Amino acid sequence: MIDEKRLKIMSDKPGFIAALDQSGGSTPTVLREYGIPDDTYHTDEEMFNLAHDMRYRIIASPDFSSDHILAAILFEDTMKRTIEGINTCEYLWDKKGIIPFLKIDQGLDVLKSGAQMMKPIENLNELLEEANKYNVFGTKMRSLILSANPVGIKDVVEQQFELATTIFNQGFIPIIEPEIDINSPEKGKAEIILKEELLTSLNNLDSNVKVILKLSLPKIPNFYEELIDHPNVVRLAALSGGFNKAEADKKLSENKGMIASFSRALEEGLAYQETDMEFDYALKESINSIYKSSIK
Repeated sequence: MIDEKRLKIMSDKPGFIAALDQSGGSTPTVLREYGIPDDTYHTDEEMFNLAHDMRYRIIASPDFSSDHILAAILFEDTMKRTIEGINTCEYLWDKKGIIPFLKIDQGLDVLKSGAQMMKPIENLNELLEEANKYNVFGTKMRSLILSANPVGIKDVVEQQFELATTIFNQGFIPIIEPEIDINSPEKGKAEIILKEELLTSLNNLDSNVKVILKLSLPKIPNFYEELIDHPNVVRLAALSGGFNKAEADKKLSENKGMIASFSRALEEGLAYQETDMEFDYALKESINSIYKSSIK
């Protein structure tokens, strides 16, 4: 059963989604950018402890609040940990009024037809049971499109929507993320194909099924406007996709009705070595600029 109170927040309230779900292979890069070199840790456990310390610092910051942030996407490890002695998901919702989402994909499959679909999620039912236990509201899953190959894009979208329907039927709002590589020389052409496939899949959904779309910032401003107005779409979010904060904010501000779901752009300028005052100030600046770009 979908929580109608939280669905209304996700549908109507101004704000953006904080993506704190980097995991596995991307974690060393995140830690490096945070000022923690690779030789600081020697095991995965140590690495994930450091990553959680960073996320703890972000989530516990006074400026990380529902005044600007609608939801936070978490990695499974973060979902099971605590902030100030309280489970992370409970802390986000009960203390901050921020809605928890869970990243459920297990990485990208091999490149085929210019795209990388998701690897099979072998433990999907168990993962959703865990998410329900921690009062998670929705899920997120990412694919990657590298060229304007209609076959690959169709395969990506069909896989995403098949899983999204299963997830919705188990009581969660799915975030569908078919990312287009911002460095692809065929990005504009890929966007045209992707929009057509998304509209086809949305039109084939039952009227009660709701999804959130998370897409790369488009080459042409307002290119995805039709998707925002679709009755099955709760919200249209943008990923920063490798753009720095200034670039991502500028491009987002050109797309009416699209909100941010940024990770690297949100964390840009945050450093392990900063004092709490310096850290909170840098985070506040990021949050304010992203929020402003999301509510234009």
